[in-house]
Amino acid sequence: MSDGIPCLWMRGGTSKGAYFLASDLPADAAARDALLLRIMGSPDAAQIDGIGGADPLTSKVAVLSPSTRADADVDYLFLQVFVDQPLVSDAQGCGNLLAAVGPAAIERGLVAATGDETQVRIHMVNTKEVAVATIRTPRGRVSYDGDARIDGVPGSHAPVPLIFDALAGSMCGALLPTGRVVDRIDGIACTLIDNGMPCVVMDAGDFGLTGQENRDALDADQALKARLEAIRLQAGPLMALGDVAEKSVPKMTLVSASPDAVIDTRSFIPHRCHATIGVFAAVTVATACTLQGSPARRLASLPDGDVFRIAHPTGAAEVILRRAPDGTVTQAGTLRTARKLFDGRVFAAPD
Repeated sequence: MSDGIPCLWMRGGTSKGAYFLASDLPADAAARDALLLRIMGSPDAAQIDGIGGADPLTSKVAVLSPSTRADADVDYLFLQVFVDQPLVSDAQGCGNLLAAVGPAAIERGLVAATGDETQVRIHMVNTKEVAVATIRTPRGRVSYDGDARIDGVPGSHAPVPLIFDALAGSMCGALLPTGRVVDRIDGIACTLIDNGMPCVVMDAGDFGLTGQENRDALDADQALKARLEAIRLQAGPLMALGDVAEKSVPKMTLVSASPDAVIDTRSFIPHRCHATIGVFAAVTVATACTLQGSPARRLASLPDGDVFRIAHPTGAAEVILRRAPDGTVTQAGTLRTARKLFDGRVFAAPD
């Protein structure tokens, strides 16, 4: 590894991460994770000796390989590299980094461009689901230029539509792993739900909050974070996730009414407040808004059509939910953007 490792550093949605080919990393998971910690500069709050950006949103890794499934083109393993702990977790997916998997797969020759647009079928290894991304490839090359905008990212870029099927129970085995729309944990009404991302959805008002607090204020509220963690540790086993003390799921999501969106969110990932909201978390919260009797449904302003705007601290994410006549969510989608930031070799700190 002294000669460095081929690495694409890319923005996907509202996150940034390092994209590697699996063949360029150690096959042994423990050795791979130890290497990634050194590459990112963890554990260190500043990640000063690595390429991580001192934030969970910029300490992420995508590992790509030829697909092991006939219905997909590429395998995508997401790894969350903790900033200030020596931990690497594969316990969740990441819908933001997913937005750049299609472009990265084409850039690295895993998928051939097929005209002005190329559909890339992505096997999300963490959740065993398949997403279909549509990538602009004029003249057989990935184009990152376009007029699509997403909140939380300045400027405009090429759109990356993402469509997901059968997300329900992606990690928990069922949309509602307890079989109930509402469970009470420490006196708080919670919806324990997984439609792509295990989430605990709660009314911000039950914590004495408006739900409009900014990220810094929530991160500084140690009493609130202690209450959320206590609930999270109890929710883990109820959601078939086991002991989640060292896992990045479930996501703790506080919701409140929004004047210009379906609902407003403050999402913890899991110990810091998210600057935005993850793609799969947004899909899951939108789905919670459709469930009669849930805290989210009580606070939500449901749209007439399929597009659900899910507000977050820096704007809103647009989620597409397609529903059966009985209201059951059958398909979800979203529109993201992505951009290549650099292509080169990365060097890990000495072991």
